[in-house]
Amino acid sequence: MKRRTFLRRAAGLAAGATILPLGCAKQPGAAETAAPVADPIFRISLAQWSLHRAIRGGTLDPLDFPVVARRDYGLDAVEYVNQLFTDRRTDPEYLGELKARCDGEGVRSLLIMCDGLGELGDADEAARLKAVENHRPWIDAAVFLGCHSIRVNAQSSGSREEQTARAADGLRRLAEIGEASGINVIVENHGGLSSDGSWLAGVMRAVDHPRIGTLPDFGNFNLGDGTSYDRYLGISELMPFAKGVSAKSHDFDAEGNEIHTDYDRMLRIVLDSGYRGYIDVEYEGNTLSEPDGIRATIALLGRVREKLAPEYS
Repeated sequence: MKRRTFLRRAAGLAAGATILPLGCAKQPGAAETAAPVADPIFRISLAQWSLHRAIRGGTLDPLDFPVVARRDYGLDAVEYVNQLFTDRRTDPEYLGELKARCDGEGVRSLLIMCDGLGELGDADEAARLKAVENHRPWIDAAVFLGCHSIRVNAQSSGSREEQTARAADGLRRLAEIGEASGINVIVENHGGLSSDGSWLAGVMRAVDHPRIGTLPDFGNFNLGDGTSYDRYLGISELMPFAKGVSAKSHDFDAEGNEIHTDYDRMLRIVLDSGYRGYIDVEYEGNTLSEPDGIRATIALLGRVREKLAPEYS
C-alpha cells in the first residue's frame, strides 16, 4: 500500500472507530496514580514494555494499553513497542482503533520502540538498506498515531570505528526518511557498543541530523562479558541529544527507592541538561507485579520531582 493511501485509510477508520475498552477493570491499588501537576519540571508517561508479561500472557489486549495507562495509572501519554502489537501490526484498521481509544481517553502517543527489523549498522550495505526500509512502515504508523519519534537500535559489527561509520550511515538514511514525515529517529542505549555512552554520543555527532537523537535509558548499560558502563556518566553523555528519557526500574527498598539507580542523582543530570519533556516508566523487575512495579516507579518519580521542583522551575 502506498504511504498516502495508508494514511488516508487509517484516518478514515479512526474517525469512525468505536471505543470498546476490553479487560480494563481498575486493578487493586489503582488509586495510587500520578497526581496532576501544573506546569511540572517533567511529565510522566508509560512504556508499553512495563506490561509486556500481561500482553504476552493474553490478560491485556494491546489495544487497551492507553486505556489502562489513563484509568489505572493516571497517565496521559504512552510509548509503544512494535513487538507487542498483534500480528495486524501496521494494518490501518488496527491503528485506527488504537488511535480512537487514545483519543477517547485523552492519551497522547509519544513514540514506537522498534526492534527486530535488521541492523541499521549492518556491515553488508544491502542488508543495511533493507533494515532502513523495514523501519519505514513504523514511521508511517508513528505519523498516524501522532508520535514524535520511533526508537531504533544502533546494532553493528566490526571495530569501534567501523561500527560508528556503519551505524551513522544507516541512521542518517532513516533520519532523512523521518524528516520527510516529521518523525524523529532516536536511539536507545540497548546493548553492545550502544551501551557505551561515549560511543553512542559519537555516532550522534557523526550523523549530525536534526531528526536524530537519543532515548537515554537509566538501566541499559550492560556492555557484555560481565562489564558495565557507568550509568551516570552514560546518561550525562547522551542527554545533549535526548528527545525522550526512559526511567528503567527493577527493584525497590522499603522506602520506595530504586536500589540500582539513584533517581535523585539521575534526574538532576536529566534536568541539568535542560530537558523538560516526558520521562517514561519502564518497569522491568521480577519481585513486584507489573502493576505494583509501575506504581512504585510513578511514586518515586513523583517524589523526586516534587523535591527538585523548587530548584528547576
